[in-house]
Amino acid sequence: MHVAMIGTGYVGLVSGACFADFGHTVTCIDKDASKIERLQTGGIPIYEPGLDLLVAQNVKAGRLFFSTDASQAVREADAVFIAVGTPSRRGDGHADLSYVYAAAEEVAAFLDGFTVVVTKSTVPVGTGDEIEAIMKRVRPDADLAVVSNPEFLREGAAIEDFKRPDRVVVGTTDLRAQALMRELYRPLYLNETPIVFTNRRTSELIKYAANAFLAMKITFINEMATLCEAVDADVQQVARGIGLDKRIGNKFLNAGPGYGGSCFPKDTLALVRTAREAGAPVELIETTVRINDARKKAMAVKVGAAITGDLNGKTVGVLGLTFKPNTDDMRDAPALDIVPALQAQGARVQAFDPEGGHEARQLLRDVDFKDDPYGAAEGADVLVIITEWDQFRALDLDRIKLLMKAPVLVDLRNIYKPDDMRARGFAYTSVGRPPA
Repeated sequence: MHVAMIGTGYVGLVSGACFADFGHTVTCIDKDASKIERLQTGGIPIYEPGLDLLVAQNVKAGRLFFSTDASQAVREADAVFIAVGTPSRRGDGHADLSYVYAAAEEVAAFLDGFTVVVTKSTVPVGTGDEIEAIMKRVRPDADLAVVSNPEFLREGAAIEDFKRPDRVVVGTTDLRAQALMRELYRPLYLNETPIVFTNRRTSELIKYAANAFLAMKITFINEMATLCEAVDADVQQVARGIGLDKRIGNKFLNAGPGYGGSCFPKDTLALVRTAREAGAPVELIETTVRINDARKKAMAVKVGAAITGDLNGKTVGVLGLTFKPNTDDMRDAPALDIVPALQAQGARVQAFDPEGGHEARQLLRDVDFKDDPYGAAEGADVLVIITEWDQFRALDLDRIKLLMKAPVLVDLRNIYKPDDMRARGFAYTSVGRPPA
């Protein structure tokens, strides 16, 4: 099959490369000429493990192409995917759909024969109706079906998630579109992947409901962590004890500094806005958003408490800036709240992240960026782990201790064991666990 992928961001590039690896002919399209040129010359604009190799293999095989011109690829396409950004709109938190609607208008002009137009971007309920109206207005004669097909890709594990998903959700009642989508995802039938067909609006809501539930689950265990600290309990044992219940499950029960990233913050806000406008407010999610925002800012207070509460003039070393490991994504990362809050208390911040340094330099001011974790620790009064990169799990702690002004470690991801750290001579603070 022929696929046109509008947008070469995280979702578009991963999805396009994976569809090409399924055997389809895919053209990824973007208006950013520098990004397309980079892709055409073998570069990858985002960090995702394995993506560089997957792209190179399928370009070499003649199945994956990149272009700034949508016209030919759309005319030849059996399916056109819209995978452009839907950031939170300033002021009201609603998803900014301007890129989606612009893509729909442009695509409509080039359609030739029956074409399935698939919304891969995360969009509020009813967006598919508006996309269809726009395309019919531009091309009243067009033979098309607008389908919702939300993505459920975890950054850092996106290729595995695409090729071995828990499920594929397809929102359409058009029988021709259903048949085409089955054929597009046919390789997944070998793995007996459930493909859930529903109407378009239900599909759109499934995406938001899934992300809101996971954000709520993270926030719940973070609330339990705060309670554990107050009553001398261990949040990791609480998480294990409840996670073994199959009705709850153990995923997303790791206490930390709060959720971030490209999905949970904007999707929870968009769901809150959509629900308010529909007259059916989702108060659990509203509370989740409020608690998460407050938690990220409160982590700076936790750091201050680890060195008797006064950060003025102190040097804070920070390990990890991206919202999670195995990505260079800084969108809504907890570090974007924690670092400025530390600086507001008078601290000097020096930091290291294995992949997020370039992006962090654009977003964080007056930070001394280091080349490795030991540079971030050197001369620090306190060292803070914000992101749980694997390389931070096996630090040379004796070297860290010698480099620091004082051996004070605040572990916001519970990487290390309190007993071990204190035996090594560290003043160690973690999240939701009693002191050793």
